[in-house]
Amino acid sequence: MSFEPTDAGPGRATAEPGGPQVAELVLVRHGESVGNVADDDARRRGAGRLELDTRDPDTPLSERGERQAQVLARHVATGEADAPEVVLSSPYARAASTAHVVASAVGLDPVLDERLRERDLGILDGLTGVGIRETLPDEAERRARLGKFYYRPPGGESWTDVALRVRHVVRDLAQVYPDRRVWVFTHQAVIMSFRLVLEGLDEQSLLDVDRNEPLGNCSLTRYRRRDGASLELVSFADTRHLDVSAVESTREPTPEPAVERGSA
Repeated sequence: MSFEPTDAGPGRATAEPGGPQVAELVLVRHGESVGNVADDDARRRGAGRLELDTRDPDTPLSERGERQAQVLARHVATGEADAPEVVLSSPYARAASTAHVVASAVGLDPVLDERLRERDLGILDGLTGVGIRETLPDEAERRARLGKFYYRPPGGESWTDVALRVRHVVRDLAQVYPDRRVWVFTHQAVIMSFRLVLEGLDEQSLLDVDRNEPLGNCSLTRYRRRDGASLELVSFADTRHLDVSAVESTREPTPEPAVERGSA
């Protein structure tokens, strides 16, 4: 099965009233990755660079991340009133691995879509805030001046670039999977971009959510179709399935002002 985009041109991210729409959209952040662990370690040590020997697309789940995915798979197989009917995933290893574990629990195969990949940090990839300020002070100053939302690192993407990808995905979901329960396995910046697109958030509102409501690994952000063809937020960053398990939940650290994360 493939996820083919429609021929429609750019337009509204949500379907027109009375038009097609998915019945439910669940956004899942991948399980804890080796990159998340390296990022936490670098921050604790005050290091400038993450100790990683993989490309960002190839960074795997940590052992704890694998256990988180298994907990979510059991929850989906036994605790979900309405199991997913379609599973889509970022092709990045940490998201695709999480998706495969969960989808297999309900007899599905994930459909990979490169538009769901994590934000490309370009020249900043693998650097902590300390590293950016030490090695790329001009970029640190430029980002502080432009702000997190609009800043595009050399060779990378801004949050608005990611949002453009997401707008096309949302439009295509409504056309390709109307009335279906769709689960999407992806990354922190992508999930935040879905919130921007689906809820019409402005820059400040989005950054406030990002700052104040940490997005846990293997968390669920759920939308359901309401009147017409609109999708309404039901829950954000829900980790109750992990909280009642023996596996520790892990969350995105509070963002430092005017710096970037090394790997998400």
